[in-house]
Amino acid sequence: MAEREKDELSGAFVQSLKRNNREIRDDRAAAIAEDTELVYKRKIEDLEISIKKMQREQEYMLDLSPTTTQSLILASDFNCEEYVAKDIDLGIKIRNAEITLEIARQRYQYLFGGK
Repeated sequence: MAEREKDELSGAFVQSLKRNNREIRDDRAAAIAEDTELVYKRKIEDLEISIKKMQREQEYMLDLSPTTTQSLILASDFNCEEYVAKDIDLGIKIRNAEITLEIARQRYQYLFGGK
């Protein structure tokens, strides 16, 4: 009877208990690598989207027609200092994001061997 009970123990829990250290380490390594790769991919995509949005915002600043295509901002209403500060700030943010993106892509290729 004990022999038969021993043979019947074959569910997922029992199989998990029977796994050796190498199999357990391999499974953990695969899970960690997969999770990390997904986070890297997501970070790269988020950086690409962020850069595109900032570039669009910078381009939209060139549109000096506040309400319609026929209207223009009066020279007296235009704040040059504010415009320049915002344009430079966006340029710095874009450049920093591009540097971060470049580093993230290089590290992704090194760590995961893909693009």
